[in-house]
Amino acid sequence: MKLALNLLLALAVFAIVATALLYTQQRRLIFPAPVHDPQTADGFRLVHTRTDDGLRLSAFYRPAVPGKKTILFFHGNGDHMLGAIEATRGPAAAGHGLMLVEYRGYGGNPGSPDEAGLYRDGAAAMRWLAGAGVAPRHIVVVGNSIGSGPATEMALRHDVAALILVSGLADLPSVVRSQVPVIPRWLVRDRFDNAAKLARVKAPVYLMHGDADTLVKPDNLARLAAARLDATVARVAGVGHELAYTAPAQALLARWIDALP
Repeated sequence: MKLALNLLLALAVFAIVATALLYTQQRRLIFPAPVHDPQTADGFRLVHTRTDDGLRLSAFYRPAVPGKKTILFFHGNGDHMLGAIEATRGPAAAGHGLMLVEYRGYGGNPGSPDEAGLYRDGAAAMRWLAGAGVAPRHIVVVGNSIGSGPATEMALRHDVAALILVSGLADLPSVVRSQVPVIPRWLVRDRFDNAAKLARVKAPVYLMHGDADTLVKPDNLARLAAARLDATVARVAGVGHELAYTAPAQALLARWIDALP
């Protein structure tokens, strides 16, 4: 009996310690923040935004040709601004402007990423664009993977031209549990509850997802589409979570943006 009690006690202590570690260290897993040097890239200008909590963040910017929209792009959690260039080649070739956001804690930026922080980073980019003379009605907000969180939040706060979610999350706890079912929802500190927000976004919404995505599974697309019944939905056959960087996605993205009024 004493051995059994000791074993139960040891298991309870282990569970408490493991839970505490997961709760405190999870953002290191959710936001791996790859290291890169944010130098200028061909056709882009390195600019800096200022968040309302005092951070100076880098971003890449190229202006739109007359009559074209400006894409405000939020990359995924394992990507950076150079990857964002690859994910926006279609709109760039069509002459649309690009504002490629780099998050706090990424690319040499100060700060540590979390949900509230990414929203601040997005708001700083919106303010920078306003200062550059780009009104919200000329901005198409695009979010890839976890970037769907700040993208949806910016489209909710501002009267933008459109919102596009590529491989978007319905909410982060559901995505985490789809990979590690033993983790309870309450343990995931950042929520990115896009499905709960979509109905309140005034702009047109385009949802694009690969039907072979094993990271952010296609049931996320189903939930997002159910939350926004008038959304345009593209389910791309045979493509996984790399969808944003593929030629079909580039073509679909540019064509849908060009068709906006």
